[in-house]
Amino acid sequence: MHKSSALICTIAAVLVAGCQSQAQILANEQTTAADLATRRGQFEMNCPQAKGMVLSSTMLQPVVWGGMERAEYTVGVDGCGQRKIYVVICQAGSSNCFAARGAS
Repeated sequence: MHKSSALICTIAAVLVAGCQSQAQILANEQTTAADLATRRGQFEMNCPQAKGMVLSSTMLQPVVWGGMERAEYTVGVDGCGQRKIYVVICQAGSSNCFAARGAS
């Protein structure tokens, strides 16, 4: 019984050490989110030279127990005399993201 307790403690320590902080997750996925919103803005504005910039970011906590954390980015896209705002949601630890038009 004593050996199994030590094994469980070791596994738990390895898992905790491998976890990223929320700030690290946001920083790691920021470029992906900005690129996605920029591409969508370039298409919607018919402006290939439009540029995007992350305006804010935050972590969204799971709605249900066992759910996945998500990173939310607000990205401004500017070009050809137009400005649009996009909200990008990315599943934490994944490159799966979705961009939607925000309030302009």
